[in-house]
Amino acid sequence: MTTIQNPREKKGEHTLGVLYDEGKVRRRREWRGVKDTFYDYTRWLYLVSVLAKFIVKPRNVKGMFRYRWMANYLAVMHGMDKFTIGLRDEPLRITHTAMNFVIADVTQAIDNCFRGDRRLGNDKAFSDRCVLTDENAMTAFMMGFPNVKAILREVPTMFAANIFNQFSTMHYLDVAQQNGLPGDVCPMPEAEAGISIGDDFCVLGCCAVQVNTTCDGSLMGNGVIAKRLERQYGIPTFQLVAPMRHREEDVQDYAAEDMKKAIAFVEEHTGQKWDWTHYFECAKQVNDATRKRLAQLEINSTPYPQFFGSVFSLYNDTNYMGNCGRDRKFIKIDAKLMKLAEKGYQHKRMAAKEYRHRCIIWGVQPQYCIDMLYWMLQCWGVMPLTDMLSMVNTRMIAEEDTPENREQAYYDMAWLNENMIMRNRTHGGYKVLVDELWEFCEMMHADMVMMWEHMSCKALTGMHGQFEEQARERGIHLVWVSHDLCDPRVYTRQAIRDQFNTYMRTVMLEEPIDPSIEILPDDNAW
Repeated sequence: MTTIQNPREKKGEHTLGVLYDEGKVRRRREWRGVKDTFYDYTRWLYLVSVLAKFIVKPRNVKGMFRYRWMANYLAVMHGMDKFTIGLRDEPLRITHTAMNFVIADVTQAIDNCFRGDRRLGNDKAFSDRCVLTDENAMTAFMMGFPNVKAILREVPTMFAANIFNQFSTMHYLDVAQQNGLPGDVCPMPEAEAGISIGDDFCVLGCCAVQVNTTCDGSLMGNGVIAKRLERQYGIPTFQLVAPMRHREEDVQDYAAEDMKKAIAFVEEHTGQKWDWTHYFECAKQVNDATRKRLAQLEINSTPYPQFFGSVFSLYNDTNYMGNCGRDRKFIKIDAKLMKLAEKGYQHKRMAAKEYRHRCIIWGVQPQYCIDMLYWMLQCWGVMPLTDMLSMVNTRMIAEEDTPENREQAYYDMAWLNENMIMRNRTHGGYKVLVDELWEFCEMMHADMVMMWEHMSCKALTGMHGQFEEQARERGIHLVWVSHDLCDPRVYTRQAIRDQFNTYMRTVMLEEPIDPSIEILPDDNAW
């Protein structure tokens, strides 16, 4: 792969390692030149304003003291800094635009939880219009309910909290295992179950919808949560089942029928009727977001990628799965991100001193608690073009309101549910997990794959040999990096980085672009 160097001199940090210090998150802010440092500072002020508007409400102050997981949000600023290391120009603005909006969206989700929570806001009228949904669920079944709120309750308690504090799940994992749950399952659903067992979740909603994603650990956690919701709090729970062989035509009728049942369940418990006009408005927004995501991937297939890394995944996760066309605010953000990406491409902006390798990230990722993808770009010049969680639905769904399209809509919603970010590659057969990876490598002109090997995930383990053999046949460098998702006690941040360091030095025979960040004293940092 030909090395591409930055065409213009940057006025900023020459060695990023000077920012780090033992016992601290960072010594100081990163210097990016006058223009970009000032922009970065204004975004810091914006996040302060978002948090200030949230905390001025008395019920939210009470929530800070009632719920253990709320303490993790004291580290929001550092959580944002993880994703901007070394960035300038359009890549910096793209990252801030996307991630700032994700943070604002999570803040609104917490505010909604506290508003309806029987312990805090106790707004019963609001709670009766809320449906609890799995944080792993596509919210497509809510696209026709304009007056009903989908509450992804596990997002603020576990998922987003771990972005800002890598230690956020440890207490809940211990609670789950002390109560008899096995310790060798995925720590994400186990932590969610531990939050429920520890009575550290908001109680609201007239009903709940869970999905059979993404693995046996997820099903185990859902069972624990559902029983508590139903037996202790009287919140009925529907299990929306997506077929395992989701690429096969013979399962689609079943999937569509189950989607109809989920919608009927929500209608029954909320008293709201499905609105086809609103559904097709949401469908148009889903298609627009899909087109823009594909356009951004097309830019990333060129020598000058613009929207990449963990934030690309996090924003698409929020937009594609959590929003699913229901929030009009995403339209403006999508357009802004697309404009910035096009501008950056036209000006040949680069996010690092040089690009040595073009890499696709595959497997279940711990990208939320560690800034791995931005680190490997700045340290080794390895550009993270895209990741497994972002390679989701690429086809358009019906968006015109006709009798035929109303029937097709159930199949479309089922298809979206089947292709949520954590299951469309781990289920569906050999082709979606292995064969399509090489197709994406060809499409993105990638010469390297970093394969996350999640110690508690059984889905990819059996394919280890096939990945190795086929990567060798294609001349693609395959880097295996082990981790245990959101449990940093199994693999520390530096232990994760060291696996990549070892490969680059011993196999690729390369030296780091910035040696000062090859080893970082950040294992105890948020």
